Formats: sequence, C-alpha cells, structure tokens
Amino acid sequence: MSGPVLLPGDEGYEAECQIYNLNVPVEPALVVGAAEAADIQAAVSFAARQGRPVAVKTTGHQQVSPARGGILISTRRMKGIVIDAAGRRARVGAGVIWQEVIDEAAAVGLAPVSGSAPLVGVAGYTLGGGLSPVFGRSRGYAADHVRSLDVVTADGELRHVTADSDPELFWSLLGGKGNFGVVTALEFDLFPLTHFYGGGIYFPGEHLADVLHAWRTWQSEMPEAMSSSLAVQRLPPLPELPEPLRGAFVVHVRIAHLGPAAEGERLIASLRAAAPALIDTVGEMPYTAMGAIHMDPPKPMPYFDRTTMLRAFPVEAADKLIGLLGPDSDSPLVSVEIRALGGALDREPAVPNAVSSRGLPFVLFGFGVGGPDQARFLSGALDELMNAMEPWADRRRMVNFLSVEEATDPERLSEVYGAERYRRLAAAKKAYDPTNVFRVNHNILPG
Repeated sequence: MSGPVLLPGDEGYEAECQIYNLNVPVEPALVVGAAEAADIQAAVSFAARQGRPVAVKTTGHQQVSPARGGILISTRRMKGIVIDAAGRRARVGAGVIWQEVIDEAAAVGLAPVSGSAPLVGVAGYTLGGGLSPVFGRSRGYAADHVRSLDVVTADGELRHVTADSDPELFWSLLGGKGNFGVVTALEFDLFPLTHFYGGGIYFPGEHLADVLHAWRTWQSEMPEAMSSSLAVQRLPPLPELPEPLRGAFVVHVRIAHLGPAAEGERLIASLRAAAPALIDTVGEMPYTAMGAIHMDPPKPMPYFDRTTMLRAFPVEAADKLIGLLGPDSDSPLVSVEIRALGGALDREPAVPNAVSSRGLPFVLFGFGVGGPDQARFLSGALDELMNAMEPWADRRRMVNFLSVEEATDPERLSEVYGAERYRRLAAAKKAYDPTNVFRVNHNILPG
C-alpha cells in the first residue's frame, strides 16, 4: 500500500471515518487511505477474498450505513487535476472536490457542471447524476458530460471505461451511484464561463405566501438560461451569519442566469417586487464564488432529511407548504427547499446514462438539525411534509438526494429508478459485481 491502513483505535482512524452527517457513524473493520489506483485494487481484492463489503468516501456527504465489518476506502489523497484548455476537458482523481476543479478551470476561462456545495467530492456527485444550480437547465446533469471513467471493479481489475469500450458499464456507473466499482479518475467536459448573474434574495419569513406564489408563477415563464430555487429556512443564531439572518425565519430565493446581466436584472424584477428584502446579493459574480448562491453549510452536523420529486407544483401544493412552514406554524425544520428543474435536465444526453429523474419538474428537499435524541421529532416533521406533498409526488427520485432512511430495499429502490431502468442496472450489477461487494450504499442487488 502507498497510503495508510488503519484499524479501530489507530491514530487517524476516526478522522478518516468522519462524514458530513454526524448521525451516521462510520465504523469499518479497516480503513484504506488510498493514494493511488493500485491501493484501491489491493483493498477491493482483499475485501472480496474475505467476503467483506466495501464502502467508499471522499467527503462523505451521502454515507448510508456504519459499514461495520467492512472496508472503507478513503479517496481524499487522490488529488490529481489536469485541465485541457484547448479540448475543454478536465481529468480529475477520485479525491478531488469541486472547488479545486472550479479554481483550476477558472484560470483558463472554463467552468465545470458543479453542484450547490463546492466542497462536495466530484466523483460521488457525478455518479449520482449531479444537479448544478448554474448549468443545470441549460446543460443538463454533470453525468451527461462525462467522457471516461477509470474504475476498479469487484474482481480487482482497473478498467478505463468509455461509452464505446464498455457501453453497459458506462451507462450504469453514471446514475448507479457507486454500485459497480470504485472510480479512481474521471474525465468530463468544461464550458466557457468566468462570470454569471446570480446570488440570493432573503425575504422575511412572514412574506412566505407572497414570495412563494410569485416564484411559482415566475419560474414557469423563465428561459433555460435561468436556474432557480426557493428555500424556507429557520436559520440558527450563528455568528458567521450576517446580522439580519442570525436566528431568522427567512425565504431564500436563489438565482443563476447565464445571459447578460441586464437581461437577468429584467427577468428577476417581478421577484424583487414580491416583498421587501432583508439581503439581496444578486449581481454579476465569478464562477469561483458560485457556492454563495445556496450558502450550504460547510461543516459536518447531525441532521435528518427527506426528499421527493414533484410532477407539478400548483397553487394547492404551494398553499400546503405555506400552512406547514409559514409564520403561524411551529415547524422545527431548518430548511425546506424546492428546485425548479426542466430544460436540458429533461433531455436525454448524446450518450445516455442511468440518471432517473428526467421529466420531473421539481425536487423538494427538507432537513432538520438534531442528534439521535431528536430522531422521532424531526423524522415526524419530515414525514408530515412528505405526506402533504404526496398528491403531486412521483415515485422516482434524484439519487444524490436520497437520505439514510429512503430506498432501503429493492422494491423502493426500483421505484426510485423506475422498473425498466432498475432491471437494466440489476443485470449490470450481476455482470460486474455478482457477489455484491459494493453494498454500503443505496444498494442495487445483482440480477
């Protein structure tokens, strides 16, 4: 091994196991701190011989079980980034996070299809589809722009996978979220962009009804160059938040427009008029600062979450949310957001993949912050939210948004992907991981 191998109790074991959701402790039998692809091959082969499951993490934003008895492969040391400015492509190692790619690409006037949280790992985000708050509606999912992947499969082989070399594995990896191997590197397209018109508008929570109804109508009339979302937030009294937001109940409208700034100003004028704003940060901004759109919390915390996708968001659905989350409610949820999809997110890419959420216009995500002692209380509030949205909900889901408690069996995971897509994924699983080595995830069973 080039990297460290750690047992429980060893110095560095706990730090290597820490993930984003502190309510999901990770306690593997062994941690492999992979420094190169050969380390991953050795770890996978060892696990397969012993009949142990393999878990993989870079930043750990979607770990789904404690991985007890398993082998945890930590890829955070695999940091290589190569930018091909002429070809508008990047090749990155498995441990790279988005902000690192964003900064490297910006130096040559390019940008990746990165997500709302730039501290998330590139590989896990992309394997689950990858929803960008800037490029999404105009370019589709991050998975749609992958050219190749280097992956260690359950037999310990390192494969260079393209749509031509192995079309079924390529299709399955992009959307299959870690069920088919450990990605050691991936290559994807970049796009010419240095600045865009975007940011956020925070409105006082008492104006939720006015803002939500205005946004609901407004977003349906927007061109594909405009991406947006809205979050109802009860923010904690943290000193790093600006004074008007500290401990405040707010409605946060997020904006990203890829056209001229003057056009963006014109398009959001009606939103700005919906209510008086506490803070308005919308303006021309560098892509390197795109994390400021959503302001996702950077530090690990204990939380519970749920997600659903909506076939529609009519007045009745908006009114339901207002009743559950508005100023007269006692909702304990820190944030409930709805993202408008559509545009290129609905279209099949030139090279198809297993992304399951095309054709659904909205994703709704809620979370509450608290430890295990708050589990019943916060899960109850999340269940109430999801039940209220059930008349407009679809069984398919966005894989990257699944929580620990969602899609925990084959029947429910089949609903997430859709039956036909799930059958195809299960067939690929049987071909490439017949003993289900990669099962510390939202697990697709072999065949």
